[in-house]
Amino acid sequence: MKALAKTFAAVALIAVSAFTMAAEGPGSKPAKANVNLSTADFALQHYVAVTTEGESAGVEELFAGDFSQKIQAPNVMTYGRNAVITSLKKQKGEILNCKTNIKIVEKSADYMIAKIVLKFDHFSLTDLVTLGYENGCWKVFRSVHSYQ
Repeated sequence: MKALAKTFAAVALIAVSAFTMAAEGPGSKPAKANVNLSTADFALQHYVAVTTEGESAGVEELFAGDFSQKIQAPNVMTYGRNAVITSLKKQKGEILNCKTNIKIVEKSADYMIAKIVLKFDHFSLTDLVTLGYENGCWKVFRSVHSYQ
């Protein structure tokens, strides 16, 4: 009797998973999240959420095609758009234990430079971010990190 109950349970699980996969369709992907990048301030807030709060929606839309990130350390490292996006997607849902301070260094109609300081318990990370207006929305073009 136990074997029969286990068999029915296994068949039920297989059926439910098959129906779920069929409902999604072959190769279906979730729709892209609609992120508001209409102003520099919205784009900057989204950048902070992506980098410190594990937000992954709209990551591709946030970064310009020629985005680069430079990390000032004993060995200077530079990363391109794809490497940064891949890294940020892997950090989905991870919230950094830090205090964030944002200061707008310079702002005009089509670009902004912001200084973001992340204060951790034993060190600080300063991120100088350059945003620009391109094709009807704001994007991050460059990021330079330094540690204290």
